[in-house]
Amino acid sequence: RITLLELMMEKVSDKNSVSSEEMNVFVRHADFLADCFREKCGAVLKLTAAADVEDEEALVTICLLDVLCEMTSNNSQLEHLQTFPGLLETAVDTLRLTHLAGKEAVNVFTATHAMTGQEEISHPAMGFKSHLIRLIGNLCYKNKENQDKV
Repeated sequence: RITLLELMMEKVSDKNSVSSEEMNVFVRHADFLADCFREKCGAVLKLTAAADVEDEEALVTICLLDVLCEMTSNNSQLEHLQTFPGLLETAVDTLRLTHLAGKEAVNVFTATHAMTGQEEISHPAMGFKSHLIRLIGNLCYKNKENQDKV
């Protein structure tokens, strides 16, 4: 699943080589990816324990978020995903939960200036909160209804 998502990410991020037919395929799959993210976003919280660094569900969720961020950076997919039920709320709630998890104990979600330096910088969840903020920002871009929700 991770490899498939990485391939999708590569294709979506290369805007010059994507045909309109391929773009239509991505839009059709956007609902599925957003729904998967909504279902699995809680798995990332398992990464607060050092033992769960290789948790596959959490890694899949991180890849899903990356693909959704890239998809919402493209106007043709943005409008569709802005109206997807529950995606914005899930992103905001997940950001709130990861922020709280980082405050409760020193883990991958702790602000970097507060980390002890013993944590591995190349952790797969590094940047997860910033990607959540990017997704929230993209979903609110030129969308008054979503802006009001946030």
